[in-house]
Amino acid sequence: MSTGSPPVTVRLHIWLENKNAVAFGLGRVQLLDLIGTHGSLRKAASVLGMSYRAAWCKLRATEEALGLRLVEAGATKREGCHLTPEGQALRDAFRQWFDEVENCAMLKAEKIFPWPIIGFGDARRPGLEPLHAATAKDGALSPR
Repeated sequence: MSTGSPPVTVRLHIWLENKNAVAFGLGRVQLLDLIGTHGSLRKAASVLGMSYRAAWCKLRATEEALGLRLVEAGATKREGCHLTPEGQALRDAFRQWFDEVENCAMLKAEKIFPWPIIGFGDARRPGLEPLHAATAKDGALSPR
């Protein structure tokens, strides 16, 4: 491996489908996170650069596809909305699953490729060293 090689980033796009439509993925995780932070679907949608209607439709489609209620309104309009226990559990389970799949992909990439490997989350934190240094094997790719 070339010691001066910058790390390459493992990027994955995985999601759950139901009837050939996205039921849940990282976009829904982000939406739920922001609803939890802001207590408002409208504010969460705005932060994501989405219309309220688009966010609402995605949320409702996910709830229908999975048969779960993810978000519920507060007792009054001023209380906005919050995640249900099922919404929190699904978000947390998906995040755990994603992290485990990403870690597996990173370990495989480190064995196959000669460059230092980092995960997408790590790539957003400048100065972070890769977890493991990959070594070139016979017949493996070499950095140019």
